[in-house]
Amino acid sequence: LTGSKNTLKGAGFFLGALLLQLVGFSGALLMMSGGLLLTLAITWVLLPRETGKMKSKPKFSQLLSKSEAINWLSAARFFLFGARDVWFVVGLPVYLAVAGWEHMQVGGFLALWVIGYGFIQATSPRLLKRFHSNGTTARWLVLALSFIPAAMALLLTQGVDGVSVVVIGLVLFGILFAINSALHSYLIVAWSDRDKVSLNVGFYYMANAGGRLTGTILSGLTFQLWGLIGCLLFSFLFLLAAWLISWRLPDGLSA
Repeated sequence: LTGSKNTLKGAGFFLGALLLQLVGFSGALLMMSGGLLLTLAITWVLLPRETGKMKSKPKFSQLLSKSEAINWLSAARFFLFGARDVWFVVGLPVYLAVAGWEHMQVGGFLALWVIGYGFIQATSPRLLKRFHSNGTTARWLVLALSFIPAAMALLLTQGVDGVSVVVIGLVLFGILFAINSALHSYLIVAWSDRDKVSLNVGFYYMANAGGRLTGTILSGLTFQLWGLIGCLLFSFLFLLAAWLISWRLPDGLSA
């Protein structure tokens, strides 16, 4: 399900690039606002009024997981997604634009990456059948992922062609990142009690969103100060943090 969602998200990159190319940044924002207003009107009319309403609203303290495994997994998720967005969201597209890529080239490349990333996520259950889906697997996967931004930063400091490093590195990063993400999404459900799945998943995605916000802010700031190499080094440090946190994850399917 998450993989399918990300495949649709990739179509948004195509559309965004096309709007930038045809009507510019301000025009693209206005058209996106119009699209959101249209979506609001359609959902207001067509969605059942009771959709999404809870019979009883939990207190804020109840949203915080009582499970140690869920808390550590959510912390690892924070750094995992921060490690992606700290170079993918701002640093990467600006770097490609500075290298001479047109809007459609940048948007098309990112769109294909997100679609491919979603496809890998969707097929990850088959890939992970050969391994035990537990804390040990999560540790090894995130450690393997951490070598990619580190290697990319090293190659860029050695003067290797930047665009080649970015394109090849991003493909490898996307494959391993998608598998990491899919494993986390499986474990959050596997370690949750049946009657607390929605609360635990909500808490976990709150950590996910926090990591993305932190990564996005750091991506722009770090790119201004130290360029793409700095963004990649931050990504490496975030992944090391996720790896260290993952040592607290259980090695079984019970939390």
